[in-house]
Amino acid sequence: MIAKENEAVVRRYIEEVWNRHDLDAIDGLVSPGYVNHAANTDEYRHGGARRIWEWLLSVFPDHRFDVEDAVADGDTVAVRGTMTGTHEGELFGVPPTGERVAARQSHWFRVANGKLTEHWAVRDDLGMMRQLGVMPVQE
Repeated sequence: MIAKENEAVVRRYIEEVWNRHDLDAIDGLVSPGYVNHAANTDEYRHGGARRIWEWLLSVFPDHRFDVEDAVADGDTVAVRGTMTGTHEGELFGVPPTGERVAARQSHWFRVANGKLTEHWAVRDDLGMMRQLGVMPVQE
């Protein structure tokens, strides 16, 4: 039963924060000691859920993540899906292109006491950069 409850927390986080962009929901869903192992800098790695979403929404204001599959085992929840958005802010030094992207991603979360405590991700950033036209496409 705990696994299903943890999956519900992750799905709520994705729907409320990632898709509806309700950053105030972070406080009720993410623990203060939250660690984002997928972040590139310490600023975003430790306790930076709100900061990373403020940045990400400045890059992709219409960000959406559609869950295609989810599995939960104890305190760990994994989701696989597609992120979509329009590039309207600087991303890794690349100025806004106005291009729409769709990138496959997998995310793993650890949940304790009804809140997210850790996050890992595997993202197709190279494919996304190719869609933005800043990386060559292999023929």
